[in-house]
Amino acid sequence: MLSCSLLLAAGLAMLLGGGNLLVRGASGIARSLNVSPLVIGLTVVAFGTSAPELVVNIAALIRGNDGLAFGNVIGSNISNTGLILGLTALVSPLRVTGMVIVREIPMMILVALVAVITGIDGVFTAAADSFSRPDGLILLLLLVVFIFYNVKDALRRRSEEEYLVQVEEHIPSRPKESMSIGGIMVLAGLGLLAAGGKLAVTGAVGLASALGVSDALIGLTVIAVGTSLPELATSMIAALKNEPELAVGNVVGSNIINLSLILGLVCTVSPVDVPAGGRLDLVAMLLFSLILLPVSLTSRRKITRIEGAALLSGYCAYVVVRALCAG
Repeated sequence: MLSCSLLLAAGLAMLLGGGNLLVRGASGIARSLNVSPLVIGLTVVAFGTSAPELVVNIAALIRGNDGLAFGNVIGSNISNTGLILGLTALVSPLRVTGMVIVREIPMMILVALVAVITGIDGVFTAAADSFSRPDGLILLLLLVVFIFYNVKDALRRRSEEEYLVQVEEHIPSRPKESMSIGGIMVLAGLGLLAAGGKLAVTGAVGLASALGVSDALIGLTVIAVGTSLPELATSMIAALKNEPELAVGNVVGSNIINLSLILGLVCTVSPVDVPAGGRLDLVAMLLFSLILLPVSLTSRRKITRIEGAALLSGYCAYVVVRALCAG
């Protein structure tokens, strides 16, 4: 069991490092080519930070571990809302901007609702409890809609310089790096992601076997939290810098990308079965998404420390219930 835990920890570390290198290298190349900050923010940053989850899911599917792939995506959304927002709100109450309330949280709820329905409906498959290729295409279509409105809003409401300030936490602030250095960083990042994904999945499967639990449970908890560490770091930094409003947008955007891009792309490539107990996870994900709207509208558009404690308690309760159900 120790060796499996070390493999998992090493894999997660390589995934996080690889994702960071990929974003920095690709952003550097884009800047060298005079690509606008707007395009960098909406493509490289948005998708690059989701690379660890995507790589883990691909590695899991290659091994035939649908449960791990399912658990990683759904568990990441649950941990983002319950664990990350809960912890961050305890550090500093989180302001929620009007645009997040009016557009982004409803979009997150819509994507979560579509994911729940497509996962259990059985319309495009012979049996229910499975994400089919058409289901994946529906989720990808929602991603296109999300990106379209983000671009439209960015062009209407902000100059590119203002948008760059918003995403400067992720885009390298150093002078332009040469194409060769950026290329080396991208290749190194991809290499670390590939190796890290393989190690993480191997360690997770071994750990699940040693503990006598399902791959899905490990994906929903350990893997999900591990691949969500960048969101945790970004949200904590925003709170400590007295910019807590960025934390909510960061988590909501990540949740939308997880379901629409990662789950959508994975299901389009290969259908994913919902594991035993998966309906509980889908419902929990939807409930955590729904609860953000009334929470954000109370207390003068803030997620208070009390509400953060409630979110964190809800996440802990979910993990306990899920573990008991798995046992």
